[in-house]
Amino acid sequence: MNNTYRLCRTAFILTTLLLISLTNAPAETLLNPTTETIFSPLLADPMEPRVAVMPWVGKRFLNLDIGTSADLYQSSSKTFAIGVDFGTWSLLRESDNFKFPVDAVDYLFGVNTSWKEKISNDTLPFDELSGRVRLSHISAHFEDGHYEPDGSGWIPEPGGPNIPFTYSREFLDLVMALSAPGHRVYAGYQYIYHTLPSGINPNSFHAGAELSTPGFTSLAADFKLLPMWQSSLQETRGYRGTWNLQAGMRLKAIGLEQVRITCNYFSGMSIKGMYFYRPESYTALGMIIDI
Repeated sequence: MNNTYRLCRTAFILTTLLLISLTNAPAETLLNPTTETIFSPLLADPMEPRVAVMPWVGKRFLNLDIGTSADLYQSSSKTFAIGVDFGTWSLLRESDNFKFPVDAVDYLFGVNTSWKEKISNDTLPFDELSGRVRLSHISAHFEDGHYEPDGSGWIPEPGGPNIPFTYSREFLDLVMALSAPGHRVYAGYQYIYHTLPSGINPNSFHAGAELSTPGFTSLAADFKLLPMWQSSLQETRGYRGTWNLQAGMRLKAIGLEQVRITCNYFSGMSIKGMYFYRPESYTALGMIIDI
């Protein structure tokens, strides 16, 4: 709780300082919340706040994601921004009579800063360099869908901490990207400066690439090196590669340009906080709304 309080206090102080610094700024640079962010959200990164419904293929689960990133401030040149992130990632179980009890849910909030600049290099197929830094808090919880139907208790999960347990992380995430119309590559690093349960390696790494045609289809891949939990040691040892591959098509032909029908393949360490210790693999087919 103290760490969450300190994170909230830090975000409040940063926002207050921003407001003070902008008092004498030109009108076009004052606070003007917009979801058209300086740094475009990463398409295949499952930790990006988004609005999505993604049923698993052949399994009675679905991902329900609700969240967004917004720039509170953008410079008049549209090259620098300060913003906020809010998101939930829910894992739902499919049951009879069109019921979807929530098995597990993750909550994220934080602040970010981003920037971009034009580059000129004839040897590289890119014309823009951009970056983003996030300071975030995330917590995770089991819900009613992870409770035994007869009310006898939590559904046991071998290999993880005893249920229920507290999951909370505060982290700093940096990502740099090279892009041009139709494609982007990126690489990033995440440092966890506080975590419950303890014993988690604070360092993780990620990289990815995106290809798209004007307004219609997209292919994207996100790769992460995530620490592996050793239940016998109650700590992480070593890393495991985690892939998230995504193919999507925008419904521009029927006027729904912000809606993407996507097929998603995930393999590696679970990104769900309550399953952080568990490798998993699944394919999901559903819809993402870019807001």
